[in-house]
Amino acid sequence: MGTVYAEITLKNSGDIIKARDGIIPEKEVRRTFVRALVDTGAGTLVINEAVRRQLGLEIRGLRSAELADGAKQICRVTEPVEIQWKDRDTTCRALVLPDAGDVLLGAIPLEDMDLIIDPARRELTGAHGDEVVCLVK
Repeated sequence: MGTVYAEITLKNSGDIIKARDGIIPEKEVRRTFVRALVDTGAGTLVINEAVRRQLGLEIRGLRSAELADGAKQICRVTEPVEIQWKDRDTTCRALVLPDAGDVLLGAIPLEDMDLIIDPARRELTGAHGDEVVCLVK
């Protein structure tokens, strides 16, 4: 299928709550725009230490992870981070691999945003079309 990348926005979820509650202005929400490697073999979002610091994400624990080469590594786990791709978003905790080159967008956030890889076009697309429909009562 080849390598697939996606332009995503990452935001500090704690900052989003503070902005919603009027504690900080919206413009102070820490965010970054990254080109993420879409990796269905990864479980969740994987970031490096530089991205973690830029977003001001606190470490909330440790988790064992198996890397692509089969090696096991203990990774730090952040507080929640919001992931946005086009008009879709989700929130999850990220694994921090200090020297990771690429941000990895894994299967769990992809599933939560209802996204799949289109192998012919080598890009992300909505699993049920590109339009997101939300019904709120």
